[in-house]
Amino acid sequence: MKLKNTLGATIASILAASSLSAFAQGQGAVEAEAFAKRYFTDSYRNMSDGNLYGGSLSYFITDKVSLGLSYGDYSDLRSDKRNTEHSNGAAKRQKVKGSLATFDATYHFRNNGDALRPYLSAGVGHQSISNLKGERHDSNRDRTTFAVVGAGVKWYITENLFTRAGVEGLYGLDNHQSEWQAGLGVGVNFGGAPKAAKVVDPVACVDSDFDGVCDEVDLCPDTPAGTPVDANGCPVEAETVRVELDVKFDFDKDVVRKDSYADIENLADFMKQFPQTATTVEGHTDSTGPAAYNQKLSERRANSVRNVLVQTYGVEGERVNSVGYGATRPIADNATREGRALNRRVEAEVEAQVQ
Repeated sequence: MKLKNTLGATIASILAASSLSAFAQGQGAVEAEAFAKRYFTDSYRNMSDGNLYGGSLSYFITDKVSLGLSYGDYSDLRSDKRNTEHSNGAAKRQKVKGSLATFDATYHFRNNGDALRPYLSAGVGHQSISNLKGERHDSNRDRTTFAVVGAGVKWYITENLFTRAGVEGLYGLDNHQSEWQAGLGVGVNFGGAPKAAKVVDPVACVDSDFDGVCDEVDLCPDTPAGTPVDANGCPVEAETVRVELDVKFDFDKDVVRKDSYADIENLADFMKQFPQTATTVEGHTDSTGPAAYNQKLSERRANSVRNVLVQTYGVEGERVNSVGYGATRPIADNATREGRALNRRVEAEVEAQVQ
C-alpha cells in the first residue's frame, strides 16, 4: 500500500504539472520524475535482485547543474534465507521490504532546449531494508550508506516533458560492497527562466555608391561620394541661411553706438554656429565732405565693427575682413537729412548651407 501511495502521488503531481503553461528550462527550473529501476544486489547479502519504484525532485542551480532528492520503495526483493515456521513446515524464501533515499548533483551536457541531454551524477544514498521472518515476527533491519554515481540521457519530448534512461553504481560505505541499478523515468520540467530569443544577425546590404542606402531601395544610384542623401538615397538640397548686419553711425563718427551691439552679437553667434563661414565688413558714408576724407572715415567705421566682432564677441580675426567704400555706394538720397542718415552705415552678410 505504501508503494502504491508513493507512485500515485508522484504520477499525480506530474500529470498536474504537465497541464501548466508557464514552463521553461534553465536555471531555477524544477524537475519532478517518477521512476522504475532494476536493483542488482551484491552476493554477500544473500538476496535476489528486485525492483525500486519511486520519484524524485530536483532544482537547477545553473543551466546545467541540478541538485535532487529521490525516494523509492523496493519490490520483489527476497532473502535466500528460508522460513520453515509455517504450519505445513514447507520452506519459503523471506520477503524483504525497504527503501532507498538519495541526494545527488547532476551535470547536464549540451544546452537548454536540446532534445537529448546526456548527464553524469554523483551523490549519497541511505538504504533501509528488513528481512521479515514472518508477518507476526520481529524484523531484522539493515541500514547502509552508499556513495552513488550515475550516467544516462534525458530525452525532452517537448520543452517540458521528458523521459530518462540511466544506470547507477552504489558503493557501500559501511560494508564496502558494490551494487548497481538501471532504470527508466518520466518527468516534467517547469519554473525556469524563459528561453533566450535567438538573435539573427542582419544580412549586410549592397551599397554600391556608399551613400548609406542599400541598392535595393536606392532610388538615386551612383550618387557622388560625400553627397548628403535622404532615406531613398537621393541628394538632399541644401538650404541657405543668412544673417545681415546694418550698423548706423552718427555724423562724422566712427564709434559704434551702444544700440548696435545686440545686432553685432547676433552675427557673431551665427558665425560661431557655422565655423566654416567668413564675412567682409563694409563701411560707408554720406556725400558730405571731401571724397578722400569719406574714404578714410568709411574704413575706420568698418574696422570699428570688425573690432567688436573679434575683440568683444570672440570671432577669429582671420574670418573677418573689412573694407571701406566712402560715399560711392549710397542706398538713399544724400539730398535729404534722412537719406544721409541711412547712408552712414556698416554692412555685413554671412551665409551658410544647412542640409
